[in-house]
Amino acid sequence: MTEPIEIRGIIEAVSGPTVVATGMRGVKMHTTAYVGNIGLLGEIIRLNGDRATLQVYEDTGGLSTGEEVVCDGLPLTAMLGPGLLTEVFDGIQRPLAEMMTGDDPFIQRGLTITPLDQNRLWTFVPLKKQGDVVETGDIVGTIEETKTITHRLMVPHGRGGVIKDIMRGNVTGSDRVVVFEDGSHMGIFQRWPVRTPRPVKRKLPPELPFITGQRVFDTLLPVAEGGCAIVPGGFGTGKTMVEQAIAKYSRTDIVIYVGCGERGNEITDVLTEFPELMDPETGRPLSERTIIVVNTSNMPVAAREASIFTGITMAEYYRDMGYRVALMADSLSRWAEALREISSRLEEMPGEEGFPPYLGTLLGGFYERAGRTECLGSDSERRIGATTVIAAISPPGGDFSEPVTQASMRFAGTLWALDADLAYRRHYPAVSWETSYSLYYKKLSEWYERDVAPDMVELRGWLMNLLQRESEVREVAQIIGIDALQEADRLILETSQVAREAFLRQSVFVENDAFATFEKQYWMLKVIRAFMDCAEAALKSGSYIDRIIGSPVKSRLLKMQYEKSEGFKDKAMTIIGEIELAFTAEEDR
Repeated sequence: MTEPIEIRGIIEAVSGPTVVATGMRGVKMHTTAYVGNIGLLGEIIRLNGDRATLQVYEDTGGLSTGEEVVCDGLPLTAMLGPGLLTEVFDGIQRPLAEMMTGDDPFIQRGLTITPLDQNRLWTFVPLKKQGDVVETGDIVGTIEETKTITHRLMVPHGRGGVIKDIMRGNVTGSDRVVVFEDGSHMGIFQRWPVRTPRPVKRKLPPELPFITGQRVFDTLLPVAEGGCAIVPGGFGTGKTMVEQAIAKYSRTDIVIYVGCGERGNEITDVLTEFPELMDPETGRPLSERTIIVVNTSNMPVAAREASIFTGITMAEYYRDMGYRVALMADSLSRWAEALREISSRLEEMPGEEGFPPYLGTLLGGFYERAGRTECLGSDSERRIGATTVIAAISPPGGDFSEPVTQASMRFAGTLWALDADLAYRRHYPAVSWETSYSLYYKKLSEWYERDVAPDMVELRGWLMNLLQRESEVREVAQIIGIDALQEADRLILETSQVAREAFLRQSVFVENDAFATFEKQYWMLKVIRAFMDCAEAALKSGSYIDRIIGSPVKSRLLKMQYEKSEGFKDKAMTIIGEIELAFTAEEDR
């Protein structure tokens, strides 16, 4: 990284979170500075001669013209290393627990706190030895960061060579863990500019699904591992519940939750619930593989704007170790509002709805940092890591035509559109299968056919067609009434109801229903398909639709989601047998 070059200036004007300073000739864009007598952290966002405009990451109340501004010439960076997991940071990576001073419940301004504890002892197990040649990205040793995650210590960018000395046992943040023959060294911590993507060997195609355990996502609207999904929805449609369910049940190694501009009570729920959640796979607390970055709606907007970049930088760091990382951003609308406020202070030309014209460019830069990648390093075994982004969006009034949603749709491969009507009917997840889509499904279809079942893609197509036909039949029913429909159309309504209630609806509060394996999802579809096929055969043989609808076997279908995933195939075969027996009896009447 660039060596710090200190430049001092004087505050000329203050307007909200923006400060104009003079005497700043020689400073560079997007470098940090300490503003005023109390040293508020800021970032340079405009240069004009010897004038620099800064966005300040803290409340500027009380600042006065004539106070000093000190620029260190360094970009806004994240500190990376063991100790990130289980921590709660603000948008510029200050640990919230360390910022609580005395009995004052509010965060004091001007606090400069090292994100990671320099004096904490870690047990380092070397994987390299004296004389080994290493390069950027190579793993030189491991540290048990939590009981769940092993931290893989990597050679930082720009370092490497022949190892002259390597430590073993207890180390701290100030130790030279590895010393190279050219005199350079590395410790357990490294820093990285948050607005700069971490490099990789190459990006890999989206060929594997991001497994959530939620049937509507995994079967109908999947997102690829290393892909992007956006979750737009109005107030009360369950965006935060979706992200928390994915954080708990998705098959991922690391979860990073960025609460960007959300209400304080929602962030409080996250901070109180996450430590109590248990990882279903390991039985350990979910917090052992979680990092939380929070900026409530009453915190400075500049720090809110930086928070998603802080989160994605930490995600890339663990991705480079070879882990699968899920980044939950909640919500990008609040981030965009912060961007709009900063832009207005700069008197920039506004775009649609007052957002800056470069909104789409910045969003694209954020989404493009997701991906499944081959990590840097000369290791004989390839390390594959992935960063999957799940971004919630809060469009005003649930209007998906607003700029943030529309800009995000250009970059995200999956849209999980939340529907207020479904949410009010207590249908969870409240995902509209008519509005939502997945651009990854074609790429993932080979995986579904190979790893789930040869006819899984065909079953998914059948379900999508059934839901589409239901929408068409309901439009007709609104005109002529359900009783006037043909019996085949009434059967479509009944089967689609079973599909919606038993398959698409899912409860995270019921243990057996909170997570569904692909085997269970496949056999649930087989059962629903068998119900419709047998019912159609019974209709053709002269049975009445009312008898088919009133068959006791239908209630059996509506309860199958509460069966355990383990051994569900046998239960499904039993249900299919009951369906065939029931409708064969109808045909014989």
